[in-house]
Amino acid sequence: MNQLRIGDIPLGDGAPLVLISGLNVIEDEDSTLECARTVSEIADVHRFPLVFKASFDKANRSSRHSFRGPGIDEGLQILARVKRELGLPLITDVHEPVQAKMAAEVVDCLQVPAFLVRQTDLVVACAGTDLPVNLKKGQFLAPMDMRHAVEKVNALGKGGAFVTERGVAFGYNNLVVDMRAFEAMRSFAPVCFDATHAVQRPGALELASAGDREFVAPLARAAVAVGIDALFVESHPTPDAAPCDGPSQITPQDLDRLLAEVRAIESALHRPANA
Repeated sequence: MNQLRIGDIPLGDGAPLVLISGLNVIEDEDSTLECARTVSEIADVHRFPLVFKASFDKANRSSRHSFRGPGIDEGLQILARVKRELGLPLITDVHEPVQAKMAAEVVDCLQVPAFLVRQTDLVVACAGTDLPVNLKKGQFLAPMDMRHAVEKVNALGKGGAFVTERGVAFGYNNLVVDMRAFEAMRSFAPVCFDATHAVQRPGALELASAGDREFVAPLARAAVAVGIDALFVESHPTPDAAPCDGPSQITPQDLDRLLAEVRAIESALHRPANA
């Protein structure tokens, strides 16, 4: 497993656990900045290196009427302000090859959505920016199958790749997390666990996905105990009012509580904390 860097933050190969956290989707500039400040303060309290995440577009939606975000031009301007004012490394997802170069001018890591991780043109475009690439494991893929996507990035880019587990389809409208997947995928790449998307129930609402946010913390604690390199948790001040994936997101207060629990697990297992 090779170590990579998101901005100045090392990830993998024995580096301290990294927190990737922020908004599912950008709603407006002010709320994005406020979320970034809040998450940064919480991460500092618990001594977690933070990569701030927010999407400028959520293209993979259940309905054409669903909120998607401000789009790439306005979204990248907002993310640039977050970096300028708070100095946080950034990650965002891209859905088309042409978006990779544009996003790479602002962010420090590109994310390939789970539904698109087998799209070679998109993966190659992300690799070609020489930024690290977060490959979200498809809900339809076995853990070891992700090595092919990782090989595409490593062969064509200098930034390296890591893999994010977010559950596998289990019947209709349900996901399940196989804890064996973390060890399997860490044999060829650093591994992140997306604790909020893992509790989705895809398409379970009439026009959107449902979710069971009460399982975010238990699954995150279990994944940390097994061993991961990064923890991905989306947070919203009022999840029930969030325009996208609200049922799967947690409040900043719950994030604070979860990170305290994660730090206790890390300490019990004698793993290094960020200085």
